[in-house]
Amino acid sequence: MIRLRRKKERPRFREELRIVPRWLKILCLVLYLLALGAAVTAVNVWPEARWPEVRDNAAAATLAMIGMVTAIAIVVSVFLFVLGYVYRDARRRNMNAPLWTLLVLVLAPSSLIIGLVIYLLVRDPLPYPCPRCGALVGPRFNFCSNCKCNLHPSCPNCKQEIAELDRFCPNCAYELKPAELPGAGSNPIQQE
Repeated sequence: MIRLRRKKERPRFREELRIVPRWLKILCLVLYLLALGAAVTAVNVWPEARWPEVRDNAAAATLAMIGMVTAIAIVVSVFLFVLGYVYRDARRRNMNAPLWTLLVLVLAPSSLIIGLVIYLLVRDPLPYPCPRCGALVGPRFNFCSNCKCNLHPSCPNCKQEIAELDRFCPNCAYELKPAELPGAGSNPIQQE
């Protein structure tokens, strides 16, 4: 699988966090603020709902409730962000996004992050642009579907994979000739 990746993926946390839908981030923030408002209101309106240790201290009860709501909100938000990330990342990698999201969701109650770990280990590499025409091609393609460019060129002598711009084979030192671009007269479709 690693051989198929043309460029080594080096994701950064900030870039990967951008994949999470903006509406999901806003929804988590709004739900947090609503829960915080309801909890603080409940603690201050009904003093009998407070814990016995802080029944007489409204400020301590309010701070304790804010801490509990914040802790719960962080856990729920991270879980929702993971689901949103898996769905959007699977879609951009041309994988079955609903199936992978469902897998992460189903495996979450028993082992929390095992679904995410499985997804990160088996996900397909990102599509990359064709070196000749720039069209997006899948990492498992051997030829570009737009211009028939050989995406995995090999040395004619030792049959090992080489890079497009190599002048000599890095394995056997065979001198490589530059690839010929198709000319106007070499296309049989245009001759008909």
